[in-house]
Amino acid sequence: MKPLSVAVLGAESTGKSWLSQALASVLRARGQEVHTVDEVLRQWCEREGRTPQRHEQMAIAQQQAQAANPPNHPALNSWLLSDTTPLMTAVYSQLLFEDDSLYPMALAHQALYDITLVTGLDLPWVADGLQRDGPQVRGPVDTLVRQALEKAGMTYRVVYGQGPRRLNNALLALGLAGEDATAQHIREQSQFAINQGRSVWYCNDCSDPGCEHQLFTRLLKQRSAS
Repeated sequence: MKPLSVAVLGAESTGKSWLSQALASVLRARGQEVHTVDEVLRQWCEREGRTPQRHEQMAIAQQQAQAANPPNHPALNSWLLSDTTPLMTAVYSQLLFEDDSLYPMALAHQALYDITLVTGLDLPWVADGLQRDGPQVRGPVDTLVRQALEKAGMTYRVVYGQGPRRLNNALLALGLAGEDATAQHIREQSQFAINQGRSVWYCNDCSDPGCEHQLFTRLLKQRSAS
């Protein structure tokens, strides 16, 4: 299979970094060359000891885009896995500052990726220093991400599931085979130990956003019946 450029988007504490790193690990174990792009915003917050202000958002988005562009990425012969893109900066700029001026640049960059994965909201929220505001912002951020992609006519796949199942669903969304039982067991005992003992999400076997209507309809029916 030809290497792809993959963007991983999603609200805070939905496992974007974890999924990007897990995918990179699997691909490298399968003999693939992989180039990863880290989240610039996280590095910025750690360096500055605060969250960015409105006037600083565009520079962060531009740095995120540059990190994924040539000459930093040999796109023709390796996978590119980007842990977030400028679109997430644009979403937070709109949510926090009512500033939608970053969208044209962010969406132009987003169009360069072969596939976009959006991490689902089924993981528990975990505090993470300066970057995370709280679980109450996950829903609005998730909505804004999807609205931006859909308005721009960009397709995406939503990835649900706990631990190895989340990774396997992402691999399937990329058109790749999931890990076998032995590989899953090894990973479960190491990288995924934090997820053990937690209940799984309903949509464990699908990475298609088209199925989500059925998912949320089921949840609403259950709540109305209780």
